[in-house]
Amino acid sequence: MKTPFRRHSAAFTLIELMAVITIIAILAGIVIGGMGYVHEKKRRSQAEVQINLLSRAIEEYKMDMGVYPGAGTNGPADGDVSDELYQALFKDGYDYTDSASPPDNWTKATKIYVPELDPRNSKLGWVTTTTRTTPQANLKITHPWGINYLYRTGSNAQNPDFDLWSRGKDGITDPMTKLKDDIRNF
Repeated sequence: MKTPFRRHSAAFTLIELMAVITIIAILAGIVIGGMGYVHEKKRRSQAEVQINLLSRAIEEYKMDMGVYPGAGTNGPADGDVSDELYQALFKDGYDYTDSASPPDNWTKATKIYVPELDPRNSKLGWVTTTTRTTPQANLKITHPWGINYLYRTGSNAQNPDFDLWSRGKDGITDPMTKLKDDIRNF
């Protein structure tokens, strides 16, 4: 009797397939982890740039008005006055430039210091966007993690001028100490 000749077709073994799948899973995990790191690094860089822009605008406000925004209020020690900062750096200037004849005793900002704070076309996400024709008051300036920036001046500030900082990714801060993920101008 003759045995039929078997021709072996080229194929992968189960072990080879499992090895390839394992390698692909490891590489995918590395790529996804790396993307998360890059995304967080981008947010941190964005917050640093925003703090620098806001700090310059606060200094410009001081040169024009003679005091820092909120200097007369001596706000809370935790610095949660982001809405007052928005009012001084954008809303007051908008109200002044938008009105036909501002009052003679106007003691608020006479120009817009940070145009990116306009909620009608905020592409950077600094404030909540709106479809209203005029920007509303009491918006909070938020950092890339969606939590408002903190600002303090006067006797509560550690800096001689003012303190401006982001709580970072975890949203937790201690105003008197520097936490690892906080981003500060002081």
